[in-house]
Amino acid sequence: MWQKAFLRIIDANFNRAKEALRVAEDILRFAFNSKPLSARCKALRHRLTQNLASLPVPYAKIIGSREIRSDVGRENFVNDKKKTVPADILIRNVKRAEEAIRVLEEVTRVLAPEKAEDFERLRFSVYDLEKQAFKKFQALRGHRS
Repeated sequence: MWQKAFLRIIDANFNRAKEALRVAEDILRFAFNSKPLSARCKALRHRLTQNLASLPVPYAKIIGSREIRSDVGRENFVNDKKKTVPADILIRNVKRAEEAIRVLEEVTRVLAPEKAEDFERLRFSVYDLEKQAFKKFQALRGHRS
């Protein structure tokens, strides 16, 4: 019934999106002191978890599909040595979350089509968060020049 490959895709992208949103939340909170944006990011993280929990497959089965040692992409990482500022870290992680949620949306269309719209709405909410954060950073840059 449930194909292990799809469950592995869900597991990897749920983790990727949740981690990316947490990094973004902490940047918004600690680097930019934005209570509204960090709270919004936290709410998006919780919605992501709720979306996953609403799928018609037990979380234990999703985790059980995980194959860390045999994952062919495990060693494929980019070691970005560029100097970065908090805004760059934020944008990279928001983009990472958007991409991962898009994958969740697509895979969910196959496994539970009635739940795919939940991930689509979440993805658009993250797009909006990105826009609001970018506006804030542009304003901050204007004050520093």
